[in-house]
Amino acid sequence: MMARRSTKRRPRVVGVIASRADLERAVRMRRPPDLFELRLDCLAGMADEVEKVLPRLRAPLIITARDPREGGANKLRLRQRRDLLARFLTHADYIDVELRSARTLRALLAIAKAKNVRQIISFHDFKSTPSARLLDAKVHKAKALCADIFKVATRTDTPMELGRLLEFMTSSRWNVSLAVMGIGKLGAISRVLLARAGSVLIYASVAAATDVEGQMSLEQVRALGFGP
Repeated sequence: MMARRSTKRRPRVVGVIASRADLERAVRMRRPPDLFELRLDCLAGMADEVEKVLPRLRAPLIITARDPREGGANKLRLRQRRDLLARFLTHADYIDVELRSARTLRALLAIAKAKNVRQIISFHDFKSTPSARLLDAKVHKAKALCADIFKVATRTDTPMELGRLLEFMTSSRWNVSLAVMGIGKLGAISRVLLARAGSVLIYASVAAATDVEGQMSLEQVRALGFGP
């Protein structure tokens, strides 16, 4: 009997651009990842420079301007973040907005939808991993906001915290794609396990080093068999 072929797609690799060095490296890449993420909160002071080199980035773009309460840089106010997202929207394939900000930014998300820019609604917890039940409640809200992808990044310092993320990833039955990852001591292994379990995105640093604990470099992710 012929074995049934798996229908699970491989996760797409996202190269994170969060500094001038990242941007310069990304522009030079002969082998780009599936997607680049522009961390506009980190790049706010060099927006003109970023805009000039965008045609040289040979991969689709995710744009995000992270809320300071969820790890955003430079303590940007909501209006500043909204203006950055609006400025770069025409270059984007995806826009990533935190669940806590989505309703306030609903006008911008409506414009994005009209431009066929897909939506990532995200949730970050740098202190712990909530229960799978609480995460289910959050994905329910993201689905109500018409998210194409619900992204979850939470603290995974212990096997119990990692277990909660795996439970959420494998038991969720929502009709929305999930991008799930851990941060912390078990962050790297969490990203591999969750990608194997069905997470649609795996994030990696464009540079060799990163300030995000548990986030691997593109080279490390590729060595594990992910990405183009």
